[in-house]
Amino acid sequence: MTFNGTWKADRAENYDKFMEQMGINFMKRKLAEHDNLKITITQTGNQFHIVESSTFRTKEIDFTLGTAFDYALADGTEVSGTWNLEGEMLKGAFTRKDNGKVLTTTRTLVSGELVQSYNYDGVDAKRIFKKE
Repeated sequence: MTFNGTWKADRAENYDKFMEQMGINFMKRKLAEHDNLKITITQTGNQFHIVESSTFRTKEIDFTLGTAFDYALADGTEVSGTWNLEGEMLKGAFTRKDNGKVLTTTRTLVSGELVQSYNYDGVDAKRIFKKE
């Protein structure tokens, strides 16, 4: 249950370029830079309950490792995919419903920080979270 806890966004790497590649408009990208995102993760075995709260919305997500589910990103983009645990890494692969392209994301702990990495259509980005 390594990921359990509340994590607050601290910094990002190449996140604006990633969002641009995802097709997110300029205004939404600028708002996302200051969203004060917090992620609360509760893992019980293969079950995860996640609360994403930001300046703009709060969303709860429940999923089971290895089981496909549908999800809407903060900008409204709908995806379908799965999370899997590979060693100490959570790895997600999500297919966009509008264009069939795949968004991959991972969550790992590095030096006590939660590092969420993204790849979409050749563009990589990271958001780094500190535990509260």
